[in-house]
Amino acid sequence: MKKPGTRHKARKRAVDLLFEAEVKNCSPVDLITQRRELAITDDSVGKINDYTAQIIEGIAGDTAQIDAVISSHLNEWTLPRLPAVDRAILRLATWELFNTTDVPTMVVVDEAVELAKELSTDDSPAFVNGVLGRVVLLAPQVRASLESQQSQTPEA
Repeated sequence: MKKPGTRHKARKRAVDLLFEAEVKNCSPVDLITQRRELAITDDSVGKINDYTAQIIEGIAGDTAQIDAVISSHLNEWTLPRLPAVDRAILRLATWELFNTTDVPTMVVVDEAVELAKELSTDDSPAFVNGVLGRVVLLAPQVRASLESQQSQTPEA
């Protein structure tokens, strides 16, 4: 087994924070802000990786659309019925599939399945893989649209 990379750790931390925010019924962005403030004075609070923050802020800024995409690809399930950790993993992966043009789609899916193996039930890896196998079909169009928008936006 290869050693998990920085991005894997950042994704895992993002899933942990998304899960915690849902359980506490608070904003994951507020949670990051609190953790970053605590980390200044408390060495036991781990620093928040920039990629973790980027993921959380991206998901928080687009939760309704991400949840709509996931919901439309669930067979005989609803998003609220899923285990909270699976919801967090699917949100992270869907956001990455649509917004990170530097990460190949299959890497996003593989990472999500790996997180499901580490953090969720025995059935979750296959379930996450199945849902993302359908969501991934939308990714090329969404990424192309995003790249097109970014290329048309003048640099500040």
